[in-house]
Amino acid sequence: MGWWQVNADTLAGSRFVLSPLAETFAGLKMLHAGTAAHPGERAWLDVHLGDYRRRLAADPVTAALVAAGLGKEWIADFLTPTPTGLPVEPEDGGAQFTTEVARVREASPQAARAHLTVAVRGSLPTILQGREDLPARAADLLEYVWTEAVRPYWARRRRVLEADVVARTVQLSQGGWAAALDALRPGMRWLGENRLQVNLHEYPPREISGAELFFVPVTPQRHGWVSWEEPHRYAVVYPCSGVLAGAEPTAAPESLNRLLGPARAGVLALLGSPLSTSQLVAVTGQGLGSVGRHLKVLLDAGLVQRRRAGRSVLYSRTPAGEVLVKSAAPPSPTSPTSTTTSWP
Repeated sequence: MGWWQVNADTLAGSRFVLSPLAETFAGLKMLHAGTAAHPGERAWLDVHLGDYRRRLAADPVTAALVAAGLGKEWIADFLTPTPTGLPVEPEDGGAQFTTEVARVREASPQAARAHLTVAVRGSLPTILQGREDLPARAADLLEYVWTEAVRPYWARRRRVLEADVVARTVQLSQGGWAAALDALRPGMRWLGENRLQVNLHEYPPREISGAELFFVPVTPQRHGWVSWEEPHRYAVVYPCSGVLAGAEPTAAPESLNRLLGPARAGVLALLGSPLSTSQLVAVTGQGLGSVGRHLKVLLDAGLVQRRRAGRSVLYSRTPAGEVLVKSAAPPSPTSPTSTTTSWP
């Protein structure tokens, strides 16, 4: 198994950070695989997969680059530069993405070919051998995925990613690093004695004491990886968890909107699973004061309940709230009680 030796200072200074490039690369992996983890991802693929495949069919060099770079056990390092931890601007994400993707474009052709050789675990395909434009082609493809398939959804995705960070921080405060890291991604767990298992592959352990350590959430559910820039910076990219990472509920039913108002109805619709006030703020985009007022009204009406979990207060629907939401939902073609969802 692959594990990192982490001292107390590195662990204490580690951070959860957001990366538009990581989100874009996770989207690229999903487009390349063509498979979805839930119906919302399938809806996203239905919109973008055809154009992606047509683009690669018209560009066999880039198609070979992607196939080689996304190896079965190893991703070509130059495709996934380790995030720097710089803050992401509130909504658009474009400036941060531009800064991050420039690092892909600036990789040396020799390094790119070497990284691809490691990823394919053998000789490079003939079409890639000796090429000097591989970093530029990779950056162009990532810019395409960002512009066409990620940026239009970034405001929503950012809120989901921020909500996941809130949830992880709560786990950390309640149960320490073992609780926060064991469920971060498949194959990852805290081993004790300052050892962090990052995957199940038989790779030599790495001593990362003294380095920066970042945890980076992405919304695609089957895609994560690790990256590093030795000896200064390491990152674990992991898929979001829970209802925050899955399909986003559509707008609350119109009848519920008329009864409660759209904003309050939307809060009630989200509380099928317990969420904190901070998570509701992140997912809905509403202000803290507005969410707090909606929750008070819903509590007074007996439609939601609250319970303390460590330092957080979690809200969820009561049986009366469940009945109200389900009775207001229009029937779907397949089930009279299911609700339509969309993603991202």
